[in-house]
Amino acid sequence: MPHEWDPEQYLRYGDERARPFLELTARLRAEAPRRAADLGAGPGTLTALLAERWPAAEVIAVDSSPAMIERARERPGIRAELADLRDWEPSAPLDVLVSNAALQWVPRHLELLPRLAGMLAPGGWFAMQVPGNFEEPSHTIRRELAARQPYAQHLRDVAVPSSHDAATYLRAFQDLGLEADAWETTYLHVLHGPDPVFEWVSGTGARPTLQALPDQLRPAFEEEYRARLRSAYADTGHGVVLPFRRIFAVGRRPG
Repeated sequence: MPHEWDPEQYLRYGDERARPFLELTARLRAEAPRRAADLGAGPGTLTALLAERWPAAEVIAVDSSPAMIERARERPGIRAELADLRDWEPSAPLDVLVSNAALQWVPRHLELLPRLAGMLAPGGWFAMQVPGNFEEPSHTIRRELAARQPYAQHLRDVAVPSSHDAATYLRAFQDLGLEADAWETTYLHVLHGPDPVFEWVSGTGARPTLQALPDQLRPAFEEEYRARLRSAYADTGHGVVLPFRRIFAVGRRPG
């Protein structure tokens, strides 16, 4: 069963999720782009920042989730299109192409980069960010539970995210002829409330797993997942610290 994204759950930690986008797009030195696109734009909250930065540009938000695109269509200054980023094509070359926290869901996404870079106009910019925290307890605990019976038979083909290190993306961009930069940042998000790490992952990396479970199995899975996350991410009295590594790459096509 294909999973469905929930804009409300995703935006529960909207400020924290915005930080990598802001750091990524701060590296774009496009002065007056005519066309910009955000692939995997989700609810369009961050895409709208591109429209604010470049009000004369045509800004397009692309996402494969109908719920996300419905929300994105409420944002001023952008056009939202329902499409899979693997298949979407711009109507004209792009001056700015952004993909923030989306490509990790595309298997073998390095193979997609030549097509994406090919969308750029001369002098155009391509900026991407993917999580790099898949060996953290938030993910390893989920994988361990998902490998157990009676869950495993339902989760064998569930979508799971993956990514590469900054050096790999740097080489890939350079091989495409882009003037490239790549780096990584580990954010220390301080979260509050009951089971905040579970609330975070249930809106992103763990959502396909939770949705794939039958109704009679999901409560037991969630209960153990919550308990193990509470043990791995203890509240010290100042909130729960969630370390989150992000991988960035920015490239410019020579003019």
